[in-house]
Amino acid sequence: MGKNGSLSDGIIKKILLSYTYVAIWIFLSFTVIVYNKYILDKKMYNWPFPISLTMIHMSFCASLAFILIKVFKVVEPVSMSRELYLSSVVPIGALYSLSLWLSNSAYIYLSVSFIQMLKALMPVAVYSIGVLFKKEGFKTDTMVNMLSISFGVAVAAYGEAKFDSWGVILQLGAVAFEATRLVMIQILLTSKGITLNPITSLYYVAPCCLVFLMVPWIFVEYPILKEISSFHFDFVVFGTNSLCAFALNLAVFLLVGKTSALTMNVAGVVKDWLLIAFSWSVIKDTVTPINLFGYGLAFLGVAYYNHSKLQALKAKEAQKKAAQADEEAGRLLEERESEGTGKKSESQD
Repeated sequence: MGKNGSLSDGIIKKILLSYTYVAIWIFLSFTVIVYNKYILDKKMYNWPFPISLTMIHMSFCASLAFILIKVFKVVEPVSMSRELYLSSVVPIGALYSLSLWLSNSAYIYLSVSFIQMLKALMPVAVYSIGVLFKKEGFKTDTMVNMLSISFGVAVAAYGEAKFDSWGVILQLGAVAFEATRLVMIQILLTSKGITLNPITSLYYVAPCCLVFLMVPWIFVEYPILKEISSFHFDFVVFGTNSLCAFALNLAVFLLVGKTSALTMNVAGVVKDWLLIAFSWSVIKDTVTPINLFGYGLAFLGVAYYNHSKLQALKAKEAQKKAAQADEEAGRLLEERESEGTGKKSESQD
């Protein structure tokens, strides 16, 4: 094949790689969610200790991140002072530990399908907290869109066959803490020019999470675990579960690095529908028509929100390119004028 042929081959290869990264991320995200549900659910593995499970994940991820950064030097650590760590990373770690604790706890009370429906509220929470902290401008059309997503989730909740108030409170709390964490990353790190990829993020944040989780664990789960003499730590189950959790972070790094954050959002929608189908067909969770109708409304709202964000990004990029073009044209004009002045001066001499 000629030049054009090799170009088309390159494009095909890029598309195939993008789909591969998306497939890997969906598979791992899917696996971690179902695996966590399996471990925590009283009708399955029956180990209802979400704080302990999260601590196992954080210990494993922190250790592997340390090995990848310090031993294999896969990525470079970020230059960070003690003051910056305490003022920026510690609050983010606290929010992350609360988000993980509550989201894992919700698996004990709610079905996988219903949890995915409640997670559709994430854009609403991120936008609302962004407005509160003045990171997002208030727009009436965006708020109407947020209300439509909320209405869809409310309809889905109304149609939930096994509704559990405590489980819903836990999941909504997890969404609120996760949304706050995402906004805080913008305020405390991004605004200071610090960017953490998933490996460096785990390297700095996971140990911090472990310390924060230790406090509730001592009072809530440790006394119960101490009394369970029959429990033996299953290295296969918890080891593979933790490995999947770490692999998911690497997959996020690959997906966002090689494609875009929007691709991840779209892939997330596909993953949610697959999880709902899996929850209904394999786990035998009850999914009602009202559930699906409500989630369908929320899904349309989220899709429109993602589309609006993409259009805004495109407009911003176009504006930036236009400004660069104007600047380049101005510079060329100045050079020509300067050359013209120089030639005029020479002819007078």
